[in-house]
Amino acid sequence: MIDPQNRVVRYCIEGMEREQDGRHEEALRLFMLAWDQSKDAFERTIAAHYVARHQTTPERALHWNRESLTNADAVEDDRVQEFYPSLYLNMGKSHEDLGNLKDAKRFYALAADLVGCLPESRYADIVRRGVMNGMQRISNCSENES
Repeated sequence: MIDPQNRVVRYCIEGMEREQDGRHEEALRLFMLAWDQSKDAFERTIAAHYVARHQTTPERALHWNRESLTNADAVEDDRVQEFYPSLYLNMGKSHEDLGNLKDAKRFYALAADLVGCLPESRYADIVRRGVMNGMQRISNCSENES
């Protein structure tokens, strides 16, 4: 469970509010502040996830998505279990953007395997739709290569 009183979470919430207002530079500043002040793998997982959203190159997005996933793997309890479908989705998209379709397909498949474990929510719907769209794009690319 995410504690809304956690300082890293608070910075990320503020950053998301800036995103919604179109103030992306301010959002990135807050997400980087969350990253800089994160004290453990759980907090780094959250912060890196949001930092990845504001990268200007696919390589940098992949770096931060990988950072988030690596830190999630280092969390020694189940606090991040519901993050994995989204983390895998983001890794799939990063690889897709770089043209690494085999890796993209693998990560989209991992996300698809876990998305059913999410409780019904807007978040689950967004992740489910993202996985479905990603897999469709990869399928279309594969068909075009034939």
